[in-house]
Amino acid sequence: MKMKKLMALFMASAMVASLAACGSSETSETPAGDANASQAETSQEGDSKQDEPKEGGKIYYLNFKPEIAPVYDEIAEVYQEETGVELNVVTAASGTYEQTLKSEIAKADAPTIFQINGPRGYANWKDYCADMKDTELYQHLSDKSLAITDGDGVYGVPYVVEGYGIIYNNAIMNKYFAMDDAKAKSIDEINNFDTLKAVAEDMTAKKDALGIQGVFASTSLKPGEDWRWQTHLANLPVYYEFKDNNVDLTSDATKEIQFQYSDNFKNIFDLYINNSVTAPKLLGSKQVADSMAEFALGQCAMVQNGNWAWSQISEVQGNTVKEEDIKFLPIYTGVEGEEKQGLCVGTENFFAINSQADPEQQKLAADFLYWLYSSETGKDFVTNKLGFIAPFDTFNDDEKPTDPLAQEVIRFMENKDIQNVSWNFTLFPSQVFKDDFGAALLQYAQGTKNWEDVKTLVVDEWKAESAQ
Repeated sequence: MKMKKLMALFMASAMVASLAACGSSETSETPAGDANASQAETSQEGDSKQDEPKEGGKIYYLNFKPEIAPVYDEIAEVYQEETGVELNVVTAASGTYEQTLKSEIAKADAPTIFQINGPRGYANWKDYCADMKDTELYQHLSDKSLAITDGDGVYGVPYVVEGYGIIYNNAIMNKYFAMDDAKAKSIDEINNFDTLKAVAEDMTAKKDALGIQGVFASTSLKPGEDWRWQTHLANLPVYYEFKDNNVDLTSDATKEIQFQYSDNFKNIFDLYINNSVTAPKLLGSKQVADSMAEFALGQCAMVQNGNWAWSQISEVQGNTVKEEDIKFLPIYTGVEGEEKQGLCVGTENFFAINSQADPEQQKLAADFLYWLYSSETGKDFVTNKLGFIAPFDTFNDDEKPTDPLAQEVIRFMENKDIQNVSWNFTLFPSQVFKDDFGAALLQYAQGTKNWEDVKTLVVDEWKAESAQ
């Protein structure tokens, strides 16, 4: 008994050191391996029975999301208290995950759990991805089609599902619908681009009566702030092109596109920038935070973003939008049959277990992931602190997120009469491609580049970057 108490004291001390190292990883330039080296090794009793949970053990998770790093520090502490297993969480700085993973995976103390962002990420890391088809986590995945598969194997399991579309302020929309000559009388009538365009342009003409500065929030086109357009909005034309051509998303057929739906992208992009709080030529200085503040303060009726934007809206000082008035509308672009289109729903966040790790560590990793998404303690973290919409059947209705945008995503996911748009932007060839596309969109908005040149850039750079 004394030995066990000493062991527990030793492990608790090691955990304090671990949390101190993890807590600084989000902003520190110190290599993660140096932090790992400072942590004490965990001992295990060699005579424990095979069917009893093991005391000790150590796993290393390389986290992708800096914004949730403090929550994982809490999770690590609680998990060690419950299981005796030390969870070392290191967080890559924003925009550096691939670079950090390349560095860490080559070390002796490599991550046991890491993240891939989809089929293209799996192609890059397939030599390090263990088959997860027999894990409890995968067995409880509600929609098995969301997993990253190769043949009969499962090599990436999604840990969060997210959705994005056009967020609208229902109070402002109802004020418009009540007008005698409104182009629509309810949100249900806006189920295609033509109706959306007619309503948006009419609302612009009536913006003073509606008490808004523009229908849409500013289209943030400042470099680094343009991902809603060069990635999220661009997902729609790519999705429809791949769908029309029956493209195998794991094949080399994704290395070229014709941008067949470029005119549809232009439809909605033009609608955004021409009915905005900010004039098109001034959009190069606008950030995402500006857009969300405009929406939160009631200066506009709509903004394109995802369910993660709830905190950005609710935390704006002076927020005037009531929680019950925050709703989602699909992004309509003029595609045939879009009346049945839903939100863009998917994930770029997949857990992978390091196949090069010791088998015992792989088992510890699988056990931790299942604990996080099945135990009462873990599920509380997932829903209430990480804020995830979890894609597993281990969650009851009362264990799902309650914020209005998450509830909207769940509503669209459960509607069997519509077809949500899957996330194909995980197949975009590179950050260089996205940055150059964003720069071209800014030039177009400012009137210094025509649309045909934008289209040519997209087609040519997609092919060139895919060949790298």
